[in-house]
Amino acid sequence: TQERAHESNEITKGVLMATISSYKYETVAASQTGQVLGTTGAAGDRIKKIVVTVTTAATSTVALLDGVTSVSLVPAVTPVGIHTIDFGDGIISTTGAWSLTTGAGCNLIAIGDFT
Repeated sequence: TQERAHESNEITKGVLMATISSYKYETVAASQTGQVLGTTGAAGDRIKKIVVTVTTAATSTVALLDGVTSVSLVPAVTPVGIHTIDFGDGIISTTGAWSLTTGAGCNLIAIGDFT
């Protein structure tokens, strides 16, 4: 995984507050099963964005697992190209490490706060 600092500023009660958060990215190759995001991953990890590159539409599936619950993010009929799944302020794992499973027809980059 790679890490970069991100800074945002907001004004609270007339005082400029700076918030620095750290986002990491991790690549997931095609045909991976249950690749954990981060070194060990844990409940509380946050996914900000997933960028999927589809090379073969028929085998481009992506599934996201939150320790227990699996959600299909990309169906096998997704057109060839780059697709971004943006989670806004991020989604937080509640039951365990985030993991991703990719089909043979795609790879991806996951961006977030991973342990």
